[in-house]
Amino acid sequence: MRTIHLRVVVPTDDPAGAFDRLINFTQFASLADDVRSVTVDPGPAPGLPRTADWEVNFRRGVMRWSELEAIDHERRQVEFSQTEGDFEEFHGVWRLHPVDGGCEIAFRATYDFGIESLAGMMDPTAERVIKRSVCQVLSGLFGQVTVVEGGEALTDLAAPGDAVRVVERAR
Repeated sequence: MRTIHLRVVVPTDDPAGAFDRLINFTQFASLADDVRSVTVDPGPAPGLPRTADWEVNFRRGVMRWSELEAIDHERRQVEFSQTEGDFEEFHGVWRLHPVDGGCEIAFRATYDFGIESLAGMMDPTAERVIKRSVCQVLSGLFGQVTVVEGGEALTDLAAPGDAVRVVERAR
């Protein structure tokens, strides 16, 4: 099992508006190269968890999963957990809060493919795909993205002029 963390700062002074933009997961496919599709079922009533079906390019194939998403507008947080799909286990959280110069978005995901003998090869690849997709989505939504933690898998995205800037690598 592997847990990844990514913290970025985006240039916006409207945390509530930024959170509303972030939780519109259906737009992720148009913002990130590896996200093929996201279909969201809004749930039975406002305030109750919703479900989403994801398809993401992974290696030479497609990863598919369904997840339950609990959205907390007051805390600006989305907790998600796979209900079925290609991972053995997959869960995590998005959090957004205001900071000087914008809003910080923290993303954490824990995953396990359930194939221990291939974990050394698959886990780092999955980390890179996930982090790259998160950064592409956030730069598509907010423009310049500054990675302040977890950028070690993103060195190819940190070229001058890119919308993603890595300022600190996780230890």
